[in-house]
Amino acid sequence: MAEIIFEDGYKKYTAERIHHWNQYSIYPTSQNLLKRRYHSRVNAIYSNAIPQGSDVLEIGCGQGDLLDALHPSYGMGIDFSEDMIKEATKNHPDLRFLCKDAHQLGEIKHKFDYIILSDLVNDLWDVQRVFEEINKLSKPSTRIIINHYSRIWQVPIKIAEALHLAIPTLEQNWLILSDMEDILKLSGFEMIHSWREILFPISIPIIADFFDKFLVKVWPFSWFAMTNFIIARPEPNRKISKPAVSIIIPARNEAGNISSIINRIPEMGELTELVFVEGNSSDNTFETIKSEILLHPKINAQLIKQPGKGKGDAVRAGFDLAKGEILMILDADLTVPPEDLPRFYNALITGKGEFINGVRLVYPMEKEAMRFFNFLGNKFFSIAFSWLLGQPVKDTLCGTKVLWKRDYERIKAGRNYFGDFDPFGDFDLLFGAARLNLRIIDLPIRYHERTYGTTNISRWSHGWLLLKMVAFAAGRIKFI
Repeated sequence: MAEIIFEDGYKKYTAERIHHWNQYSIYPTSQNLLKRRYHSRVNAIYSNAIPQGSDVLEIGCGQGDLLDALHPSYGMGIDFSEDMIKEATKNHPDLRFLCKDAHQLGEIKHKFDYIILSDLVNDLWDVQRVFEEINKLSKPSTRIIINHYSRIWQVPIKIAEALHLAIPTLEQNWLILSDMEDILKLSGFEMIHSWREILFPISIPIIADFFDKFLVKVWPFSWFAMTNFIIARPEPNRKISKPAVSIIIPARNEAGNISSIINRIPEMGELTELVFVEGNSSDNTFETIKSEILLHPKINAQLIKQPGKGKGDAVRAGFDLAKGEILMILDADLTVPPEDLPRFYNALITGKGEFINGVRLVYPMEKEAMRFFNFLGNKFFSIAFSWLLGQPVKDTLCGTKVLWKRDYERIKAGRNYFGDFDPFGDFDLLFGAARLNLRIIDLPIRYHERTYGTTNISRWSHGWLLLKMVAFAAGRIKFI
């Protein structure tokens, strides 16, 4: 790429902006009616998306208030305004600030968990160049979070500036979401999630919260939001390795399926481990698993009795025992064919997704595989969760889900945020994956009838519990 950073146009553009922002380096946000409310909401949204104790880089940090609000373990802010950096350093001595141009980040060697750009892309000379620089500071798990003004607010913002209700800006780039998605793609990033925020940037109690926490989430009001948020990740490095796999198999009253499970599960990676978690069955499931393991001495298998109740408890117990780098869940009822597991494995190791979610609702099912009201319930929850999580999730209760163990450990560490009341385990994992901004990929499978035993799910009582869980999670994910 040509070194555009030395073009005369770029130099003039940058010099004008440095001079402009130096003038406002000691202008407190709290003195501005519009900015006070706006920045309060932006801080809350970023704080919800970024766990405390992360390594965070903010590009275009200004006075450093947003970076400080995130409580990073290691926080670095850069800005090309020397006066802004002086003010940030004085106000937030525990953070590190550098006077640096976003187009030239080569001297920074640290790889960050999160890299954020708040209201910066509208003001950049070359947006693609900046994201190419950011790519050098990213690791595979890095998340890029951006917010930028919506074009629909171009005229209102200029009116507010003319009335001295907002800090004036110089000529801006007015980028729509599709522009940003293309630029991110060209720079080596993939957009995971985008949404709109802030309808009412004036501090009026109750009214402002109603507009900005609830109404802005609902179509068509969302189209009039002030700022667009984007979460992206580096495009995956598709080098194929062969990590070990642990398949967790919760089994309660499934004695008739155990032999088929052991004989049908394919080998994957350097090691395929089976972890049976027997759920205090009323038949001889535990004894059957034990005898089948003895009959197949070449397989790597573990067997434990479930310490608590519910599938979620069984899955968590199995995950804690697992030795593999990849964790899989396979229901012992064999309604999901074990032969499909390599598809999940390949989707994860090639980076196509970071949380692979099985979907039963694409291909036609066998006649008795799912009762009609269960099918309707699954359709409803797929729509609700796709809206809630901001990523398409077509089937929330398919038992087969696959993720890296390192990501599960992060989900486990943050479990208290949503509470521990999911008897199924599916929602605990989906909520946790969404909160970590993992790339969720739906993988269609053909869903089969049971050939042994009966379902452990109660349609109505469990359906009511799911509704309560969705309502609770909405307050933690969507309406913040």
